[in-house]
Amino acid sequence: MIARIGGLAIAGGSEGPVTLAVADGHPAALVEIFTAAEQRARTSQAYVRSALGSRLRLTRADVDADAVTLVQRDALTGLEVTSVLALSGTAVRVQHTLRGTAAEQVVVTAVSSATVGIGSGPHAGEEYDLLTARSEWLAENRWHRRALADELPPLSLPIHAQDGRGHATLTSHGAWSTGEHLPVGALVHRDGSALAWQIESGAGWHVDLSQGLEGLTLSLLGPTDLEHQFAHVLGQGDEFTAVPVALAASAQGLERAIASLTSHRRAIRRAARQVDGPDLPIVYNDFMNTLMGQPSSEALRPLITAAAEVGVEVFCIDAGWFADPAIGDWWDTVGEWQEAASRFDEHGLRGIIDQIHARGMRSGLWLEPEVVGVTSTVAQTLPDEAFFHRFGVRVREHDRYHLDFRHPAARAHVDETVDRLVRDYGVSFLKLDYNINPGAGTEWQAGAAGDGLLGHIRAVGDWLDDVQRRHPGLLIENCASGAMRADYALLSRTHLQSTTDQQDFRLYPPIAASAPASILPEQAGNWAYPAVGMTDAETAFTLVTGLSGRLYLSGFLGELRASQRALVTEAIALHSQLRDGLATTEPFWPLGLPAWDDDVVCLGLRDQGQALLFVWDRSEEPNSFTIPGAGGAETLFPAHASPAADGWAVESIDAGIRIATTAGLGARVLRVREDRA
Repeated sequence: MIARIGGLAIAGGSEGPVTLAVADGHPAALVEIFTAAEQRARTSQAYVRSALGSRLRLTRADVDADAVTLVQRDALTGLEVTSVLALSGTAVRVQHTLRGTAAEQVVVTAVSSATVGIGSGPHAGEEYDLLTARSEWLAENRWHRRALADELPPLSLPIHAQDGRGHATLTSHGAWSTGEHLPVGALVHRDGSALAWQIESGAGWHVDLSQGLEGLTLSLLGPTDLEHQFAHVLGQGDEFTAVPVALAASAQGLERAIASLTSHRRAIRRAARQVDGPDLPIVYNDFMNTLMGQPSSEALRPLITAAAEVGVEVFCIDAGWFADPAIGDWWDTVGEWQEAASRFDEHGLRGIIDQIHARGMRSGLWLEPEVVGVTSTVAQTLPDEAFFHRFGVRVREHDRYHLDFRHPAARAHVDETVDRLVRDYGVSFLKLDYNINPGAGTEWQAGAAGDGLLGHIRAVGDWLDDVQRRHPGLLIENCASGAMRADYALLSRTHLQSTTDQQDFRLYPPIAASAPASILPEQAGNWAYPAVGMTDAETAFTLVTGLSGRLYLSGFLGELRASQRALVTEAIALHSQLRDGLATTEPFWPLGLPAWDDDVVCLGLRDQGQALLFVWDRSEEPNSFTIPGAGGAETLFPAHASPAADGWAVESIDAGIRIATTAGLGARVLRVREDRA
């Protein structure tokens, strides 16, 4: 045994590679390495038993209370691997650096960021459930729990005296890292213990589960050759750093494992110097169900006035400020990021932003920095190598080209854009969007397209770091087409993540309630977009959605009835009281992670013996339900004096709290005392 860290056991010696296991799990090789010359030592479809990985031998181990650093070497290829396993919050973060030491090149086609043994024996997988989340535009964060045996069926392996050759997998495709599945998941044992994980990659990731004679094995990877067209060439002295992952093992169950990932997310944000400050500002954005990318001086002025009157602190002008309305659809024109004079009166965009500042609010603008429309002049003025290329031609997706942030001309272009917007307009908030998926990546200065994509994404991270060094007061939202690239390679560097583009307020609750499983509550920007056509109860419903994370407002607030405006003002006042505490809360789900079509949805955020509950009822008929483990309920929103508060009865019972609702949509924010053993 080398060390134990965060519930994980690290072992190794002269007879084999270093291994990693959970509790009583079987020892699995910590790092598996696949190359163009050698893949597996024994055939299968899983990312285990790699030929090179099996030859790694430990040459150095440094152990302290918070981290273990290991150096292994393959004598045949000369490849050296340095692995750091460090406590991050209460989780363990794992990252490897590969270094070529021999004259002959090594072409790496896949590296497991962590491989861990779970359970023992050929039936270990039958004792676990697999928890994963599907995600797509407008329907993010859809968690499902199922028996792992549905994916890895019992095979009577001892009879065959061989490990299984199949695997259960999840993988991303292209640059929308969360466009199909979340890079977060968990295995839950029938005894309640859990292992949760997070892969921190915006450029391809893969989860691989396999069953062998010795036990169940989990492999977490960044981009791979087979799934992502990845290959990276290592010459003598060259280094490659694998995608980092976090592992959270808990004997107390799934929610404690997710709490450990939550603490890890906060730790890496602190390490990246991303601290929101004391105010966590309330942002209004003119897009959702409002201007929808068609701003003008005439349209913006009443929105600015109304936002200031209810207490908004940042007013963000969304897409379209750069596009001449005479051209119609501006999609393929983006890239210059100069204001469209025809959208604004004689005072221009600067006059509108001055009005925002005069009303005591900070200003923000929408930007999609990584793309250039095919009709933009920038598509011709930047060098050809500044764009993604495959098979000798520029990558074109939905009439847009994709910039490569590794190229100095691309970087200079976006630097000039941001510096100009901050300097000339005084903006202190940027909403960064990302609305195309360019595919496998780019082959420029890369071993393969997936390697180019990883290089670009890492360059984007470096760019974000540099922007905030130059402009330390600038807040940055990672929008990414709702939440199609909501991974912690980027979220460790940004302040806010829009959780969806979903415009139907009735469909939003399961998205918002599930978001804290993969996004910090203080980063989860949940839209609330009240409209004059809503009832007061429906207005409260959308505001509860906003309150369940970072309140992110939109809508024609000036058109609302007096009772609706009172609800908006009340919600903002409540959020102003609660927001400082968001950064210390842990999420939990007293009714379980919600299904997409659940009538009753509930998210809890706990902190020091008390908890906030956000409860939505989407049933058409009057309803009655119990939320277990809670007592002493106090309704925080809507206030009892509001017409929207009519109809709900909340009472404490031995089993928790009992809620009775009336027909139609309704929602509440409650403060409860937790009755926890």
